[in-house]
Amino acid sequence: MGKSATKETPLMQQYNQIKAKYPGALLLFRVGDFYETFGEDAVKAAGILGIVLTKRANGSASHIELAGFPHHSLETYLPKLVRAGQRVAICDQLEDPKMTKTIVKRGVTELVTPGVAVSDNILQQKSNNYLASLYFEKNSLGIALIDISTGEFLTAQGNADYIDKLLQSFSPSEVIYPKSCKRDFFEKFGDRYYTYTLDEWPYSGDYAYETLTKHFGVKSLKGFGIEKLGLGIVAAGVALHYLNETEHRNLQHISAISRIEEDRYLWLDRFSIRNLELVSSSNDNAMTLVDVLDHTCSPMGARLLRRWIVMPLKELKPINDRLNVVQHLIDHEELRNELQSCIRQVGDLERLISKIGLQKANPREVCQLRKALQAISNIRTLCLGTGSDDTKVITKPNDALMAIGNQLNPCEYICEKIGNELNAEPPVQLVKGGVMAEGIHEELDRLRKIAFGGKGYLLEIQKREAELTGIPSLKVAFNNVFGYYLEVTHSHRDKVPTDWIRKQTLVNAERYITPELKEYEEQILGAEEKILALETQLYNDLLYSLTEYIKPIQLNAQLIARLDVLLNFATVSIKNYYVKPQMNDSLLIDIKGGRHPVIEKNLPVGEEYITNDVYLDSDSQQIIIITGPNMAGKSALLRQTGLIVLLAQMGCFVPAKHAQIGLVDKIFTRVGASDNLSSGESTFMVEMNETASILNNLSNRSLILLDEIGRGTSTYDGISIAWAISEYLHNHPTAKAKTLFATHYHELNELTNMFGRIKNFNVTVKEVGNQIIFLRKLVPGGSEHSFGIHVAKLAGMPAKVLARANEILKKLEAERTGGEDIKESIKKVQKQAMQLQMFSIDDPILVKIRDMLNNLDVNTLTPVEALMKLDEIQRLIKS
Repeated sequence: MGKSATKETPLMQQYNQIKAKYPGALLLFRVGDFYETFGEDAVKAAGILGIVLTKRANGSASHIELAGFPHHSLETYLPKLVRAGQRVAICDQLEDPKMTKTIVKRGVTELVTPGVAVSDNILQQKSNNYLASLYFEKNSLGIALIDISTGEFLTAQGNADYIDKLLQSFSPSEVIYPKSCKRDFFEKFGDRYYTYTLDEWPYSGDYAYETLTKHFGVKSLKGFGIEKLGLGIVAAGVALHYLNETEHRNLQHISAISRIEEDRYLWLDRFSIRNLELVSSSNDNAMTLVDVLDHTCSPMGARLLRRWIVMPLKELKPINDRLNVVQHLIDHEELRNELQSCIRQVGDLERLISKIGLQKANPREVCQLRKALQAISNIRTLCLGTGSDDTKVITKPNDALMAIGNQLNPCEYICEKIGNELNAEPPVQLVKGGVMAEGIHEELDRLRKIAFGGKGYLLEIQKREAELTGIPSLKVAFNNVFGYYLEVTHSHRDKVPTDWIRKQTLVNAERYITPELKEYEEQILGAEEKILALETQLYNDLLYSLTEYIKPIQLNAQLIARLDVLLNFATVSIKNYYVKPQMNDSLLIDIKGGRHPVIEKNLPVGEEYITNDVYLDSDSQQIIIITGPNMAGKSALLRQTGLIVLLAQMGCFVPAKHAQIGLVDKIFTRVGASDNLSSGESTFMVEMNETASILNNLSNRSLILLDEIGRGTSTYDGISIAWAISEYLHNHPTAKAKTLFATHYHELNELTNMFGRIKNFNVTVKEVGNQIIFLRKLVPGGSEHSFGIHVAKLAGMPAKVLARANEILKKLEAERTGGEDIKESIKKVQKQAMQLQMFSIDDPILVKIRDMLNNLDVNTLTPVEALMKLDEIQRLIKS
């Protein structure tokens, strides 16, 4: 007896068996109408979700923590758990409780992790949700990026710097890698990412290759262009294996895998993506480039725009093709407006078709698919320039738009099928009923007549029996205890026929049933159950039939996203007064009236942006040394030059009066402080790492933006390093990299006298009395002043400190003669300062204190003697 009393309940036994299969995951266990969590999971869930934590008996031996929520609240609570970094296993009831006399069969139907999610409430609409898979081998790595919500699957391989750049560009929500590589991962990529480690066994080339070929139904991977990417194939195979492990097996929408072609895109080193603040910023609430550029009409376009920003092109023809489409769309306002209106109706087709692939689309989403395809039919007509009843706009066709139009597939058969089989406004949930249309299934129509016509017939029974019995208040009603019944008030009880069966007595009435009522009840309730089963089957058949069209619809989604981004570029260019850049094969960058696209949006109302010209080439002006005070706009000028080149090579117009840009293949930046103190590196060490990366990867078409190199060390070290870097860039035998070098070391102005392609410019200021006004204009020639004390004043430094700084500056300038070392000047000024502060006043007490201090032998003084001497000095001052 005592032994059996300590046993777990059957429910908890089942729970523990399932929990053991998903270590590290928070298990949501379906019990009736609730999802329950137990033990440690319950403590975590209660803390994250703010729900009540209670206890329940687990057999008679112990109690266990419990926290739960209603099953229909899953979409509310699941995102909160995943955003808190939890892996969530959803365990559902796999059979109807009514159909079993023992414990209900349960199993995990989905494992949701930050990188494997399809719920709209978890996903960010305008961002992809990538899972990154890494495979390490000596000095090379393979990477695969998969977004289960869109079906995108990409792979690449390379050194740690390249993989780091890809991780920064794609910002995965989760990174998986082998357990044995934990240390390697943190050394190379830090702790910025949510990670999960896997056992070693899936990381074999044969297993990965077989996983991929089996999934795609092919004999080799040559058709995808990844056959030779051995490391990338392993990473990709493990990514698919991981999706399978997380209970995601309907993956028809992951229909292809692509290689990230490094040689097609402008190289942005990992520092540039951060320094130029393209899609994110380390500063809270700072505006980024994507914030300025994103006026897309669909979530698909918004996601593609982010990709184009971090992966600009470096081939002339596709860049000019994009620019020409943007020009065409700017020139044709009516066409632009019509296309944008149609794209808004398409919605997020990419994620919608993925839900159909996963067999998770609800009826309303399937209706949205039909609307999207109808809008695509109109977009196709507009792109081909043919006009139609719906779209009256007829324009001269553009080749690139025609190419998009010719590839769009309106999938008329699907539109017709959905229109015929689904009700026009179905409910979101299948269980609500009324999803499938009338006339498509004879048995369904018959059952509906019984279910809904039968209820009308019950009213007829009520009317007939009231007349026959003479009970005017008679009514037919229903409850869950004994179904349909006739209710009679006590005043008419004596009129009840003898064949009615009494079921319940109330205070004021009696309730009866009849054989006729029971017969109809069985018909109606049976019909409702059968209708739900039939509608579910028909809907699932429809969903399955749609999976055949995944590939053409995915292509539609890609084309619409592309068109959306190009329309967006046209809209932004008109709104912000951007001009079409002249792109060519030269080694020239010539920007006239350039502006910073982000800073100009943040100016106070009425203030105009001060534009600047920048000219760089390989023959006469390869390197520009920019001097000028802090806050004058040197950093902004560097960033705006990089952003203008980047915008042009994305295929967007640029913020300038004129821009001629010879193709750039790499943009390197060393801009702003980027301490990495958490990993034990000083500012100077980080700065030198970034600069070394630039100097080791130069090409003839590189653009280099250097800001204040060497400021993390002593003045002379800094000047020496900056000087040597400038010399190296100028004298490089093969790469005449175009360089903007902002510095506060005025000594670098001398470089122009020694090197033909180095020119001095400065950002001007105007002195008015003791005040200076920043003019923010770049002019030829070097600057000799830094105005640091003025900047300190603007920052709110105490007046006493500013006055002292001015005093020291004047003395330093007076003391420093000829080639005298600055340290000697500082020593002289320090000596004067000490005398001024303590003993310039002819005070006998101060003189006495000075003599006492001078006569002390610090080396032999004990701590107690020192305290006594201090007490003596204090009493002297007080007296």
